[in-house]
Amino acid sequence: MDKKRFEGVVDGKEVGLYTLRNKGMEVDILNHGAKIVAIKVPDREGNRVDIVLGHDSLEDYINSEEQYFGAICGRYANRIAKGKFTIDGEEYTLLVNNGPNALHGGKKGFNDVIWQVEHQSEQELVLSYTSPDGEEGYPGTLRVQVSYALCPVSNNLLISYEATTTKPTVLNLTNHAYFNLSGEGDPSVHDHTLLINAKEYLPTDDTAIPYGKSEAVADTPFDFIAPHLIGERIDTDIDQLRWARGYDHTFIIDKPIGEVGVHAICSSPKTGIEMTIKSDQPGMQLYTGNWMSGNMRGKGDSRYPARAAVCFETQHYPDSPNKPEYPTTVLRPGETFRSQTSFGFGVKE
Repeated sequence: MDKKRFEGVVDGKEVGLYTLRNKGMEVDILNHGAKIVAIKVPDREGNRVDIVLGHDSLEDYINSEEQYFGAICGRYANRIAKGKFTIDGEEYTLLVNNGPNALHGGKKGFNDVIWQVEHQSEQELVLSYTSPDGEEGYPGTLRVQVSYALCPVSNNLLISYEATTTKPTVLNLTNHAYFNLSGEGDPSVHDHTLLINAKEYLPTDDTAIPYGKSEAVADTPFDFIAPHLIGERIDTDIDQLRWARGYDHTFIIDKPIGEVGVHAICSSPKTGIEMTIKSDQPGMQLYTGNWMSGNMRGKGDSRYPARAAVCFETQHYPDSPNKPEYPTTVLRPGETFRSQTSFGFGVKE
């Protein structure tokens, strides 16, 4: 990977590519959007495989059809219905950028800003961003810090989040890496085996906003309590899968709120690479890259068709600001938001 192709000045700020390494794996991170550009881990033969979709240059990321490749999404990851919410009786209006709804922070969310490098070492990169009061319609000056850290003794990437605000606001942060454990450029994740630690999920309307009440995954294509192939039931002729062109739904993780637990385990039969996702967040959005066109240029000569990747977005629930029955996403002055998500890698024989 040519680091010079990722260097430049955007919005008057320096952009560059940063590499983390331990004995077993390597991660490349771009401070444009705090994006994970590459994760290289050993397959069953001991060869390092890049398992994250992306691009070969800063320019390609800026002009990408998939603007969330590997990025931190915020202030509010996922959707807020009709771009409106109310805090303490005051209504706020956001830019609508996904049908009738606000998605992933707006027109210029955290995926599209330049993050400041606060600390860099061989195994950790700390980035920060200050979102001014009123940016994209959100109240309060929000100071966010994200740390990417490799475990020195195992193939584990830990993402840690921290944020404070000057006014009551809503906050939902996630990383939006697009994974293909057979290697980026492989055309499908249908053959990946997936387990999700969730007995319930949130069904949505045709604009991807949850109705509100969760439903049991039992006897539906959303049941991954026991492992299933991702492609096994993805084309079942039901509204939920037809509207989204596949999976694009939040699963309610079966664990106490705020505690770290296993969200999902996914593996590829081609490489044997197995990934375990753990987080303290209450939900996980499973997205199977349903809207990728296959037209844009990825890394090298790769083309990324629909369902050539799967995303595991650990987060709070979509539209929580408008659904008081959901766990709160309100952050107030004097409070500090903290969260963590880890991606652990091994080989399944």
